[in-house]
Amino acid sequence: MIAFIVAGMLGVVLLVGYIAVLVGIRREDKALNLRRRPDGASAALARKVTGCYVRNGVSWT
Repeated sequence: MIAFIVAGMLGVVLLVGYIAVLVGIRREDKALNLRRRPDGASAALARKVTGCYVRNGVSWT
């Protein structure tokens, strides 16, 4: 029984993380602001998970 509870909680955590990344990707796509800092936790998480982030600004603009 405890294994089912732990598995269920892990599933919920993974689902919430997945949804947060999807929301962050959607926000970044609509804002078109990959050259600036992310404006929220979901956007920052989406950048870290996808590997699409900028360190110390952009110098080629």
